[in-house]
Amino acid sequence: MRLIVRDVFTAEECAELRARARRLRFVDGRATAGWHARLVKANEQAAADDGAAAALLAEVRARLSAHPLFVAATRPKTFASLLLSRYRPGMGYGRHVDDALMGGVRTDVSFTLFLSEPDSYEGGALVVEDAEGESEIRLPAGFLYLYPASTLHRVEPVRAGERLAVVGWVRSYVRDPAVRALLFDLERARRLVFEREGKGETFDLLSRALADLLRRFAED
Repeated sequence: MRLIVRDVFTAEECAELRARARRLRFVDGRATAGWHARLVKANEQAAADDGAAAALLAEVRARLSAHPLFVAATRPKTFASLLLSRYRPGMGYGRHVDDALMGGVRTDVSFTLFLSEPDSYEGGALVVEDAEGESEIRLPAGFLYLYPASTLHRVEPVRAGERLAVVGWVRSYVRDPAVRALLFDLERARRLVFEREGKGETFDLLSRALADLLRRFAED
């Protein structure tokens, strides 16, 4: 399942995050890439030992952990990793698939949280592939795009400006992406019922079905 999660951060909050990022120390992004992805990766990432960068990423993690739509879509058990990435003119990331394990943690869902406004840079689209072809993703600052970690994807070279984003990976309580999508639809359905009818019989039946499916498929 692919999904756009809107307004994880407001435009004003993103401007403040970008200002903080300008004071961080960035290093060659190839340090965190697998041996094959390293061949096609050209970007910069906030240094892992920079305390200010760690604080910024902790804020992102907390915001996502409390976001109902993100939680419903990913069923996060833990975050495998979060990185603050920066692309300047000439930088890009060629076609690759994310590592299945990061720091010993399985990656089920990948995401990109855009921090730069799309009109502030040229190029830099996230391009994801599936059986139907390619999709180019350039979202407003504060919007997030999530997709299965098994997806082939790339970041087109930036031609001008600066593309700043937080990229991350989630280990889900629900390993099977088809089951996660089913649970997500069921969660959406019960919330719609609650908005229309409140906590009635239909809502309770949907809640029981959702809970039973989670008991069947979740890995605790």
